[in-house]
Amino acid sequence: MKGKKKVGIADTTFARYDMGAAAIDELRKHASVEIERYTVPGIKDLPVAAKILFERGCDIVMALGMPGPTPLDKTCAHEASLGLIFTQILVSKHIIEVFVHEDEAKDERELAMLADRRTREHAQNVIKLLFKPEMLRKEAGMGMRQGFEDAGPLRL
Repeated sequence: MKGKKKVGIADTTFARYDMGAAAIDELRKHASVEIERYTVPGIKDLPVAAKILFERGCDIVMALGMPGPTPLDKTCAHEASLGLIFTQILVSKHIIEVFVHEDEAKDERELAMLADRRTREHAQNVIKLLFKPEMLRKEAGMGMRQGFEDAGPLRL
């Protein structure tokens, strides 16, 4: 594709942190890309939001959501993930799923920090996928984690 790369940001009103703003801020810090944001009510709306963003010319999409802590929330997150996977296969383009479950953190401050950090680290992965895929190859097997400390590689 010629011209500037276009990144889609699909986010939700259900999230308790503005992950879309964090993603856009991080992308603009590190790359010159066109950005289109599409906000939907909840995570199960993200697959169609991503498909719409691809139809609008996006090269890659970040799907941002914050599922709640209940078993129903976990089921909805799983269903949304399956929809995002199906959409990727349908359009043959990457969707970077960035979900932060409310029960991943011990308190609201840590939850906000986790949402911000995971979103920003995945935004950097978007830049690598679009412009620097060789960096991802160098990072293969390194036990990298988005949001928390890296686990590190295993050694024999």
